[in-house]
Amino acid sequence: MNPSTPTPSQSPPATQSGSGTRSLAQVAAGSVDLVSEQGLDGTEAAGTGIVLTADGMVLTNNHVISGATSLTGVDIGNGRSYTASVIGYDRSHDLALVQLHGASGLTTLPLAPSAKVAVGDAVTALGNAGGRGGQPAQASGSVTALGQQIVATDQGSGSSEQLDGLIQVDAPIQAGDSGGPLVNSAGQVIGIDTAASVGYRFSSAPTQGFAIPAAQAQATADAIAAGRASATVHIGATAWLGVAIDTSGQSGAGGGLGGGGGGGAGSGAAAGATIVQVVSGSPAENAGLSAGDVITAVDGSAVTDPTGLTTLLDRHHPGDSITLGWTDAFGQSHSTSLQLGSGPAG
Repeated sequence: MNPSTPTPSQSPPATQSGSGTRSLAQVAAGSVDLVSEQGLDGTEAAGTGIVLTADGMVLTNNHVISGATSLTGVDIGNGRSYTASVIGYDRSHDLALVQLHGASGLTTLPLAPSAKVAVGDAVTALGNAGGRGGQPAQASGSVTALGQQIVATDQGSGSSEQLDGLIQVDAPIQAGDSGGPLVNSAGQVIGIDTAASVGYRFSSAPTQGFAIPAAQAQATADAIAAGRASATVHIGATAWLGVAIDTSGQSGAGGGLGGGGGGGAGSGAAAGATIVQVVSGSPAENAGLSAGDVITAVDGSAVTDPTGLTTLLDRHHPGDSITLGWTDAFGQSHSTSLQLGSGPAG
């Protein structure tokens, strides 16, 4: 997203154990209702966050902030609304850290990465179910499986991620609960709710709920907070190409105006990322790309599908120059250098 990205904390929330017993009201007080305005698509997505630091560092799902052109959060503990910026994200684990601007003295909700989780354990998921806002909704159930795997598709970019090691529950987690806490009977945060929301779809039945284990969430949060970029962790603003990609080959997906975006050609089309729309004034338009072109390479690395394009662009930041290769509608190959812009988050 366009607001300047805060400097990552020098004291990542790695030492908090999440031990001790909490009531659900205490859990709720450490939560945030998030609303992501996605101006390029003209849509809005609701989600939930967990307050990790008193000055407003909040953990949520990457898909909650993906495509955001503006982001706001309402802290449940004090009822105040804040604008927010994305610190960094990890698509491969569907996690992101955001910073609430001007926040202080917030109630925190530490994760419990060392808590034991077993099939049959009673759990409650809290979150902004349905985007209604206010006190978090509660969805109770039990753990039905561990170590589960699902595929999630972002409709905006067309890229897909395989999420592994998930906690499966029979609690009726809804869109809007994404990024909220999954707690055990002691009120310890054992996972991060991961539910479908606008522009993001899972390959699972709607009656199944999934959560990212607290240990994985803690490790990713620590890396982002410390500013440790990696093959999966992106720190700072998102580089922007300015294209909408054909996602007709993606199950349940439709075209969208993603930030830098991947996108897959439909069944039987050539490998690469087929452009269906170019944003006016974008780096892509300035480089001469148009609808029907197929992006085939970034800096000499082949683009074979939407996920590949997204992965290659995630290595870059606004202002970086890349060499882009594509094939036009007549089958002619092109290559040019362009400077990436600053686009929607995640």
